[in-house]
Amino acid sequence: MEPPERMSTWKEALHALQLLEWGWLTVFLSTLTPKFYVALTGTSSLISGLIFIFEWWYFQKYGTSFIEQVSVSHLRPLIGGVENSPPVPGFSANNGENETNRQSLSECKVWRNPLNLFRGAEYSRYTWVTGKEPLTYYDMNLSAQDHQTFFTCDTDSLRPSDTVMQKAWRERNPQARIKAAYQALELNNDCATAYVLLAEEEATTIIDAEKYFKQALKAGETVYRKSQHCHPQNSQHEAQLRRDTNVLVYVKRRLAMCARKLGRIKEAVKIMRDLMKEFPLLSMLNIHENLLEALLELQAYADVQAVLAKYDDISLPKSAAICYTAALLKARAVSDRFSPETASRRGLSTAEINAVEAIHRAVEFNPHVPKYLLEMKSLILPPEHILKRGDSEAVAYAFFHLQHWKRIEGALNLLHCTWEGTFRMIPYPLEKGHLFYPYPSCTETADRELLPTFHDVSVYPQKELPFFIHFTAGLCSFSAMLAVLTHQFPELMVIFAKAFFGMLLSPFNFIMEKIKRFMPSSLWHQLTQI
Repeated sequence: MEPPERMSTWKEALHALQLLEWGWLTVFLSTLTPKFYVALTGTSSLISGLIFIFEWWYFQKYGTSFIEQVSVSHLRPLIGGVENSPPVPGFSANNGENETNRQSLSECKVWRNPLNLFRGAEYSRYTWVTGKEPLTYYDMNLSAQDHQTFFTCDTDSLRPSDTVMQKAWRERNPQARIKAAYQALELNNDCATAYVLLAEEEATTIIDAEKYFKQALKAGETVYRKSQHCHPQNSQHEAQLRRDTNVLVYVKRRLAMCARKLGRIKEAVKIMRDLMKEFPLLSMLNIHENLLEALLELQAYADVQAVLAKYDDISLPKSAAICYTAALLKARAVSDRFSPETASRRGLSTAEINAVEAIHRAVEFNPHVPKYLLEMKSLILPPEHILKRGDSEAVAYAFFHLQHWKRIEGALNLLHCTWEGTFRMIPYPLEKGHLFYPYPSCTETADRELLPTFHDVSVYPQKELPFFIHFTAGLCSFSAMLAVLTHQFPELMVIFAKAFFGMLLSPFNFIMEKIKRFMPSSLWHQLTQI
């Protein structure tokens, strides 16, 4: 016989195991009704659905999973997930971050749109008609910085009118800027920058803008000639000459754009050619892109090819205008007789291969353009600044060049048949490009800053959905299915739930069997009879 104390211990252990195995489960499950299971599955479906919707919204807005971000940022350090690796000699983490930041900044450099519209005569008219703001605050702020860089210098304090204009370019309120421009003209009737501001922002038509720019040209040429004579004296006059040169080039370029918009295209072409000849060092202003568009309007394709021969060089920066114009010229040679059925039977000719390769090259440089040219996405007014290879550049290019593609018979058909083939040649994932550098990963963020909120920004490459979006979608679907089944077949689902909980507690059955096997049969009999 077992001692009484040991017998008492065995009794307590066995009683606890029996209670754990059968007692609480039987009592708990017997009190649950089918309505409880319907409420349980419905509530879990609702909660998982809300989590899924929030995850999806957060991913669409910020491009990452909220759960994953919280896990990495807050939970991982708590559980010791951060490893301290030894520093590499001659290299620090800060240096690596700085290098990455520099690369990101160079990839996402924002450029002045060479064909940007007029604030008063075009952007403001759009706002009056639609009630929508076509320009973002970020875009207008960049323009304000450009104006201060182009139209101001250290010697402005010596001239009262230029001092007023220096403040005018910093004003955020358009009416305050216009008022300051008139104040500057009262102080000096030959203040070229004041006429520039009035042409850009007060003039409500292109004709009015052109009148202001002609006055600015007259004043600007006078000041420019004076600055040339003072140029050798000191560094201050150097800065002033640079400013006066910027004003003169800007005014002539805008006059050329006015002539282009008013239908005097040959006059516009002449002004642009003279500018490029007189100021060859100002190629960063991309005046050749204005020239290309005007020549395409004249259908002077030989002249367009001559411009491309000079600027479509491997050593010079590319743009959508350069790449897609080159593709358009090669497509023009074959597009009128191109047929995908015929090409699939006999193969592509040499000219067709060249055209297709040119389209692939252009699409690799900016993959957003074809959807606008093929009118698969609606166009908006282009911003004043663009990001090369981004959606903003695609909008700006298509806005001005769609008509040129439509004019050439079959060009858009050839583009439609071949542009998607580009993505089969580009490595995936985008560690490297095919003909250009890998597509930058920061374009989406910059484009969202440049383009208005009512525009659906095009994103390339499409981001893969995070794991937690798939997980929450599956959890929501599964719990919703359980809720429906429980509502339709409550008795059957109750039996299923009890069986499921019974399976969960099957390890306790295994423990009881082991205890029974190793315990003496007489002792087990005595315990079970208690």
